[in-house]
Amino acid sequence: MFKTIKGIMLSLFALGLVFALVGCNSNKEDGSEKVVIYTNGDEEATMAMESALKNAGYEGKYVLQSLGTSELGGKLMAEGDQIEANLVTMSSYFLESAQEKHSMFTDLTFETHALEQYTPFYTPILAITGSIFVNTEVIKQKGLTMPTTIKDLTKPEYKGLVSIPNIMDSSTGWLLVQAVISQYGEEEGKSILHDLIANSGPHLESSGSGPIKKVQAGEVAAGFGLRHQVVAAKESGAPIDYIDPIEGNFSLTESIAVVKKDDETTKLAMKMAEVIIKDARKDLLKYYPVALYEGETVSDTHKPTYSMKFEKPLTVELLKQHQQFFNEAK
Repeated sequence: MFKTIKGIMLSLFALGLVFALVGCNSNKEDGSEKVVIYTNGDEEATMAMESALKNAGYEGKYVLQSLGTSELGGKLMAEGDQIEANLVTMSSYFLESAQEKHSMFTDLTFETHALEQYTPFYTPILAITGSIFVNTEVIKQKGLTMPTTIKDLTKPEYKGLVSIPNIMDSSTGWLLVQAVISQYGEEEGKSILHDLIANSGPHLESSGSGPIKKVQAGEVAAGFGLRHQVVAAKESGAPIDYIDPIEGNFSLTESIAVVKKDDETTKLAMKMAEVIIKDARKDLLKYYPVALYEGETVSDTHKPTYSMKFEKPLTVELLKQHQQFFNEAK
């Protein structure tokens, strides 16, 4: 009896080993050797990248995971080159801060032909720009004066009729804060931001797309958000208009970088990065109409009137300082 039980146990153990080996092989076939892509890009950006990879014959050779900017940024800063991803598309300032802390990205091995010179380990895939926008029907119904500046949105007549993105949740909110600080300095800027947040009330949005949705729905009269979204809304026939504020149209880029892992998957990731830059840009330009590479053009409608850059380099540390500035202004 003992021998029988012992024999059964040995058989089960051997069978378990077989299943374990099969499982390992299965996982390998199912994607453990695939390129893992982490991105903070929205749906339009993800679709453009996947379409380019599919057309280049890489379908089934990668796994793409979308993460929020804060979540992905936290992983980059905490995990460095131990992160699961081989390829990352992310806000450029996060990539720079992660590289400074961990030296986790390898230099790109292909020519990008970008219009501006960037650090060797990343190149931009898209750019976003901030602007004011209004619902022209609500403006008329409420008898409001048309704003020309961010400061105009702090007037008492706009109480409860403004929507802005929260810098604590959305990088679009950072475009707003950069404009306020650049134009008015920190002392006056904090007062302006206080009044703007007060006028926003329940319309302080966690998403960069939140304000344009509120303005389109007529819930508020004016907002601050992404310029390309409001241009598209106006062109669709909605009663929407955009105003480039004199405080400036500030921009942020999102870029692509390859994690330094020194294996065959890294080589494949580099090839995919090149495909995304060379083949996905034609679709990305439709959604994010900012020229970044030689030969790219956009219509005059998509060119901001007051294109500006913040005086200091954009870093995670600067973002934290501006988030604190925003919270102190409440």
